[in-house]
Amino acid sequence: MPGTITPAADFNAEKDCQELRNAMKGLGTNEAKIINVLGNRSRDQRLEIVVKFKTMYGKDLIAELKSELSANFLRLCKCMLLSIPQFLAKELKRAMKGSGTDERALVEILVGLDNKGIMEVKRAYKATFEADLEREIVSETSGDFKRLALSLLQGHRDESETVDKEVAKEDAMELFNAGINRFGTDESKFNSILCSRSYRHLKMVFAEYKLKYKRELTSDLHKVLEWRKNAEIEKKTKTYDSNSGGRVAGEDIEKSIRSEMSGELELGFISIVKRIKNTPTYFAEELYKSMKGLGTDDDQLVRILVWRSEIDMVEIKGAFQSLYGKSLHDFIKEDTSGDFRSLLLTIVK
Repeated sequence: MPGTITPAADFNAEKDCQELRNAMKGLGTNEAKIINVLGNRSRDQRLEIVVKFKTMYGKDLIAELKSELSANFLRLCKCMLLSIPQFLAKELKRAMKGSGTDERALVEILVGLDNKGIMEVKRAYKATFEADLEREIVSETSGDFKRLALSLLQGHRDESETVDKEVAKEDAMELFNAGINRFGTDESKFNSILCSRSYRHLKMVFAEYKLKYKRELTSDLHKVLEWRKNAEIEKKTKTYDSNSGGRVAGEDIEKSIRSEMSGELELGFISIVKRIKNTPTYFAEELYKSMKGLGTDDDQLVRILVWRSEIDMVEIKGAFQSLYGKSLHDFIKEDTSGDFRSLLLTIVK
């Protein structure tokens, strides 16, 4: 699957280093030169530039950029000068930093990687932060979502190309019986099937589910997890009212519980299904979410564009246009500004 950034045919690392050095030399910074170099070189070429810059000038390129640039433009430039495992390791750290956890970022990264990618990111996390990624995720998540995250983090998904249609039919029936066809939800069954079966196999499972039950798995997941949430709310409301001697109205505690239950398990399961069914469409929808409404989730926007720019950004752009009737380029142009916007638009082409 093609990306929008490809290796420059006339690449010369020494010449690019001179260009970047001149862009930051003296009073003021020539941001256009920086954008031209970083936005038109492949990741491997950019990493070569990082090494060459230090060799030529005895200075770290990222440190030099820090002294010249700021805000989102600086963050984007820094992200483009890291390997994919380093970049995603830092994104995972960012997702768990401070109070609260960005579950959407965790899910997006973990469902977007194959087994090899998971292992590379785990090693990069250890090397960068001298910490174990699995332990940190355990400390930052809880309940069924923690189990889902840990399952994905093992990097042991079946990646074989062979598919047994009968097993796919059995898995479809297992998912139906674990969810929409029972009172309560067997999350462990969903976890087991969605996190261990191969992508090719799961595509057949989803097709068999729709064929046999005339239903979409994503819709059923939403329904059964909403039932589960409501049941937990009812249970906790009764307990709360009993413990408080009836002093607090059930409506108040229900509102409180709902605000604490972010639906991260639903987010995780549905993201897996969407990612497997159609990866470009999944990332197109995530890009739209990062820009719709008031304000922009710049972290998510940067993460997806930098990560997927050399993998499948051409397909993501096509999916975005089909879904929203407007180009990704135009959406970004309207939603961002300045040099940050210019480099983003150079990435998406």
